[in-house]
Amino acid sequence: MQNWLQKRVALTPTRTAVRFNGISLSFQELNTAVLSLAGKLARVLDDNPRVAVLMSNTLLGYEMILALQQLGREIVLLNYRLAPAELAFQIEDVEITQVVQADTYTGQLDVVQQVTFDYVQSQAPQMVEPVAEFALDQVTTIMYTSGTTGKPKGVEQTYGNHFYSAVGSMLNLGLTASDTWVAAVPIFHISGFSIMMRSLIYGMTVQLYERFDATVINQDIMAGDITTISVVPTMLKDLLEALPSGQCYPETFRTMLLGGGPADLATLRHAQSVNVEVVQSYGMTETASQIIALDPTDAISKMGSVGKPLFPVELKLAHANENGVGRVQVKSPTLTVGYVRQPAKFADAFEDGWFDTGDMGYLDDDGYLYLVGREGDMISSGGENIFPDEVEAMYREMPEIKEIGVVGVPDEKWGAVPVAVVELVDGADVSATDLLAYGREHIAHYKVPKAFYRLSKPWPRTASGKLQRYQLQQFIVATEKIN
Repeated sequence: MQNWLQKRVALTPTRTAVRFNGISLSFQELNTAVLSLAGKLARVLDDNPRVAVLMSNTLLGYEMILALQQLGREIVLLNYRLAPAELAFQIEDVEITQVVQADTYTGQLDVVQQVTFDYVQSQAPQMVEPVAEFALDQVTTIMYTSGTTGKPKGVEQTYGNHFYSAVGSMLNLGLTASDTWVAAVPIFHISGFSIMMRSLIYGMTVQLYERFDATVINQDIMAGDITTISVVPTMLKDLLEALPSGQCYPETFRTMLLGGGPADLATLRHAQSVNVEVVQSYGMTETASQIIALDPTDAISKMGSVGKPLFPVELKLAHANENGVGRVQVKSPTLTVGYVRQPAKFADAFEDGWFDTGDMGYLDDDGYLYLVGREGDMISSGGENIFPDEVEAMYREMPEIKEIGVVGVPDEKWGAVPVAVVELVDGADVSATDLLAYGREHIAHYKVPKAFYRLSKPWPRTASGKLQRYQLQQFIVATEKIN
């Protein structure tokens, strides 16, 4: 296919492409800025076909991603919230030599050359010819996700993955070039990056926010032409709660696309009462965003369901038990072509040509999918995935800790949060402050347990020695909290 940005400029050069902090750029203006950056990047990048980007949601970061696409580079999108040690693992695994990073990032990454946005902008641009075509089987982005063991996997996403994801969303949501989609979720996540690609494919406007502020976004929705926003459950609740009492959203604002977990009945009814539809969806990094979605007209009658597969997607349940609960497996043109340096792990994810998502669920009589949990023990907190094994492994390096078990507990704001049961070394004395500080030094803050409890009875284990987490959750009710 023709280079998407160049094709979009040829089709609708004057249409608004992106708005950010009072700045509005047409596709032609965006392209001019992107090609200038591409010329500057060409002066500082080495020959490695892969380049990492480390940033928050800014217009300059948005332009940097597009500039790297114009140069034909594979873009490794790093999570700005990760600790340096976590980033170092991903950087070494994906074998990159340079990270182009926002000036606001102050972490030291010894394993790679760090190139700041300011340094790139200081260069005199050289003439560059943007790549003419985007081959649908060409890898354009790599995003790291975690498996049930918590070990990160680099997911290779092609232009074809992103294209068919955009097609599926368009058919499901009825999107057109006249839409304006809010990107307040991180563009280094698939939820945010997919909005960027949809903009180029549909010709729609992206309203970009560096951080989520429910009051500010509500004001913009009420005053402008915003039609769609991507949210996780906490964002959905915050937006509804921040809306002034008695006020409804305008008719122009049609959809809140919900990912990262289901919405409860009270929240869905609240959304209906203020005149906005909530489209619950299911997807993952490996499928380049949503692959299953619930029609908003079914939101109440099918509460708890993530819906039906989008048009390009096939779904089946494998190895269902007597209750109809089985392994969620899919086929889709949005499916990743592989994991970085882990071909065997990628091959193992398939069964008879079907990709096993690792989730468990069941279908009702009408074909709606309901998820019952991860095959593993993942905690979904505010749209972020937390794996207990990873957190436990880190804390076991703390000298005072003999053993630790991490589980998720319900949380009104975040959906779920991690907490830990801790067995200390004899004679050790640590406070919750010590435990929090240690965690924040080694892993992302959202992964750090929100509370710590002393072990009060033997660890619940299987005959093979594996921790039974569902029993561990019962400990918390009658266990002494570490203060």
